[in-house]
Amino acid sequence: MSGTRLRGLRGWIGAAATAGLLCWVVFGWLVPGFTAPEGIRASVAAVAADAVPSVPTAADAAATVTVTPATPAPAADQSAAGSSLASTGETALLTGNAALVDADWAARVAAATGIPRRAMLGYAGASLALAAEQPGCRLGWSTLAGLGNIESGHGTHAGSVLGTDGTARPGIFGPALDGSDFAAMSDTDGGAWDGSAAWDRAVGPLQFIPATWQRWGADGNRDGVDDPQQIDDAALAAGRYLCNYGDLALPDRWRAAVFAYNHVDSYVTAVAGYANTYAARAK
Repeated sequence: MSGTRLRGLRGWIGAAATAGLLCWVVFGWLVPGFTAPEGIRASVAAVAADAVPSVPTAADAAATVTVTPATPAPAADQSAAGSSLASTGETALLTGNAALVDADWAARVAAATGIPRRAMLGYAGASLALAAEQPGCRLGWSTLAGLGNIESGHGTHAGSVLGTDGTARPGIFGPALDGSDFAAMSDTDGGAWDGSAAWDRAVGPLQFIPATWQRWGADGNRDGVDDPQQIDDAALAAGRYLCNYGDLALPDRWRAAVFAYNHVDSYVTAVAGYANTYAARAK
């Protein structure tokens, strides 16, 4: 990476080919001919044009990347047995971290940001769970939303949709890491998560490589299964990974955490841009 200047969002794939990453970017604007969904298209254009003109040096990025803390999601009324989405015609009962979030707040912020409601519940639920589990981390939901936008368009890559249970259908998979176009990563999961017993590929709305999921996989919806295709599980796992870098309210710790997720400075800048946009729209 030293001395290389990458232009725009497409540079992340070329850079990723030389690094062992937690995740793999697959969302549509890295795929020729794909158009971002209505509702997030304007924010995609703004970041592509303004926030990611080139890869900054490490010193520049550390000095300039600042994330405005998002207003924390309010907790749901826990006197009820669970929360439902009946008001939108979705009757599935929410369990686990998604049930921690006030449903009215989630609906309002989803409308304001263009983030699908079920993804919003996953990000905010993980943030609330981690606030109790690791209070010194101070991870905002908007950071997870920034990652989710870049990694899979909040679970919408290639026509996928997050169901009311939070699972991406059809499943979201990155390219086979077979060494032809990207760095070779031999199979580590027997195809259990990525469907390939020959080569690894990243999985789910937050694009975990199987070996990383084996270490960091989480059960955010409390169904007894760690599933990288399920947004509550994936968001909690991503949050725990990021929180491993300390107090994320500190700019240098936040940058180190997001850089660890994908070792490209322009990626860090873009996540910050989305996180700040979401935080501002949620006010």
